[in-house]
Amino acid sequence: MTHPTFATLGLSEALRRALAAENYTVPTPIQAQAIPLILAGRDVLGIAQTGTGKTAAFGLPLMQRLVENRVAAAPNTTRALILAPTRELAIQIDESLRSYGRHLKLRHAVILGGVNQNRQVQALRQGLDVLVATPGRLLDLIQQKHLRLNVVSELVIDEADRMFDMGFIRDVRKIVSHLPRQRQSMLFSATMPAEVAHLVAEILRDPARIDISPTTVTAENIEQRVYFVSAQEKRTLLQELLRDATMKRVIVFTRTKHGANKVTEHLEKAGHAAEAIHGNKSQNARQRALEEFRAGRARILVATDIAARGIDIDDVTHVVNFELPDVAESYVHRIGRTARAGTGGIAIAFCDPAERDSLRAIERLVKQPLTTMGGDRNASAPKPERGRAPDRSYQGPRGNRRNTRRAA
Repeated sequence: MTHPTFATLGLSEALRRALAAENYTVPTPIQAQAIPLILAGRDVLGIAQTGTGKTAAFGLPLMQRLVENRVAAAPNTTRALILAPTRELAIQIDESLRSYGRHLKLRHAVILGGVNQNRQVQALRQGLDVLVATPGRLLDLIQQKHLRLNVVSELVIDEADRMFDMGFIRDVRKIVSHLPRQRQSMLFSATMPAEVAHLVAEILRDPARIDISPTTVTAENIEQRVYFVSAQEKRTLLQELLRDATMKRVIVFTRTKHGANKVTEHLEKAGHAAEAIHGNKSQNARQRALEEFRAGRARILVATDIAARGIDIDDVTHVVNFELPDVAESYVHRIGRTARAGTGGIAIAFCDPAERDSLRAIERLVKQPLTTMGGDRNASAPKPERGRAPDRSYQGPRGNRRNTRRAA
């Protein structure tokens, strides 16, 4: 059986040269299926998790079509529009496309909230070939008459289910209403909830469906562990685990922005290099935190689910669910930040008695029990005796019983 190459898929020499410089030699399954269809002008529905190569799957053929049909973009217009749910993902897509298209002389820009809009407005005045944007800021600039979408020939909606989770589907519909009816549209999503299925029916015409859903929900090379520990003792447990030198690059997930700040402060006081990323941070602060983590100057990134998708950082050795997510699917996306590009990784969950239902939902979804490393899986929440403080002991990382001092 002959395996496809980027040449046999029909990509131009200029794109192949850029891919070779990045050491991309073998197309991923979604790239092998999507690239010829998009080059042929088909609308495409792609179902695939993050980390499968979706950006190149839609970005490479999209840029080639723009070059083959080169038309000068009028001021305040764009020929191609790519929508992403988070600022981090939008920046990452833009950076990837600039790398792939380094020999193509296409005009790019990225539009997102959290930063001053002046530079974005200036970029739009020049007219663009490719615009990557988050929905909120894009709508703002449309309403301010800084952007018209009447000449868009290529539309991509990435992480559509995440758009729905974050409440952006209505904004997406408003944006699509500004587009010409004659266009090529592509939608990519890790899952297909009913709202996303409705969106597909509205914006895609006779789409080719590509389903790269794995047979197992989580990567087989992720070792999944759970510690049963009271909420009050989670910080102490995290400290103990971080003594392990193999935890070289760690993402710690919390449910709330406040929780992320508190965990980060605790780690910094204990001498760890840690950064926090969440929705209350300015975009510049979020990018600085990611760069510190990516460069290895920060060992630990503490994040809310804003970083559960679209953040592709190499060599994340461990993911710690300091608090279990309310939605089981978020657990899958969180732990997918490790074991990237065929490497192995370890996912650790902290489960306090109030989170047992969340754990059961996660284990049903991943179709396996997480390996118990400490604490009692079958213990119920302790009821303190009248006049006595509750027992806040937990099973330490090696399974031995530890008792912590309580403040007087």
